[in-house]
Amino acid sequence: MSARIGICSAAHLHADSYAACLDGLEGAEFVGVTAEGDEVERTKEKTDEYGTDFYAPDELLARVDGVVVCSTNADHGDWVERAAAAGVDVLCEKPLAPSVTEARAMVEVCESAGVHLGVAMPLRFCQPVRNAKAALDDGALGDVRFLSGTNRGRMPGEWFTDPERAGGGAVVDHTVHIVDAVRWLTGEDVREVYAEIDTRFHDVPVEDCNLLSMELSDGTSFVLDGSWSKPDRWETWGDATLRLVGTDGVVSVNCFGQTIKQTRDTGDAGIRSVYWGSNPDEGLVRDFVDAVAEGRPPLKTGADALDDVAVVEAAYESAERGEPVAVESTAERLRRPERTP
Repeated sequence: MSARIGICSAAHLHADSYAACLDGLEGAEFVGVTAEGDEVERTKEKTDEYGTDFYAPDELLARVDGVVVCSTNADHGDWVERAAAAGVDVLCEKPLAPSVTEARAMVEVCESAGVHLGVAMPLRFCQPVRNAKAALDDGALGDVRFLSGTNRGRMPGEWFTDPERAGGGAVVDHTVHIVDAVRWLTGEDVREVYAEIDTRFHDVPVEDCNLLSMELSDGTSFVLDGSWSKPDRWETWGDATLRLVGTDGVVSVNCFGQTIKQTRDTGDAGIRSVYWGSNPDEGLVRDFVDAVAEGRPPLKTGADALDDVAVVEAAYESAERGEPVAVESTAERLRRPERTP
């Protein structure tokens, strides 16, 4: 029996990739898409491209077993609550929410409803990352002493630069992927963040560059550049890299380095990179579809994503205060009663 899957809003750029992955995926039935407000027109325009139908929100939720939420960050909570009320499993775009308070509420509403909440972290399905995990698990690096990462891309524009709809700029957009990869690889959490942020590349009301200096729970240092620093006409959209330095070896991960360069001297194409490696989104969507069918949580759960949001929140606080900020762990956060205003 196929898992019936829908997409809630096509506001996020990744909706196109998830729709392509669902199309013809064995064990999945791509039922349709839905949206509300100013996202309706954009989402309706995608139906021909996706080869599917548009439904009103409640109508779609009544037809599916799981949904992929690709709305603005600020709207994630509303869609997750709706899906939970309908008894529908969720794969939510990253970050789970703009704040820890909102993210925690989403986790709790899904737990209360008995539905599974996953978060879209495709780098866990990236082959170079999986190769690095195998090397770590085999002890090839010895003890990890230092990590450095990048997630430098083009400025995405649209609602991504609206602090109310996105919750921030490059920090909220580009921190969580590499932070999640580090947690998955090492088993360690970020315990402290010192952040410097600025707006230097674009005329936007949010930060477009940042450098985070972090300390993991075992004392290991970890630095990350997650800026919107690539030119609009760069050969690729950006990068996602990670370097792990151990006592016995070093591993360098280039998540999208499996490319060839195509050069043309006519037209507007110029130099561009053609990616030939495996598609991490396919692994992400496959895992979610299987999780829905098997009644299990996806590989990346909402509860685990609380730590990612906490790192982002601490980074903004650090940048404002000009000093390192401690990051509370998921276990500590879930044990602590929610403060009332």
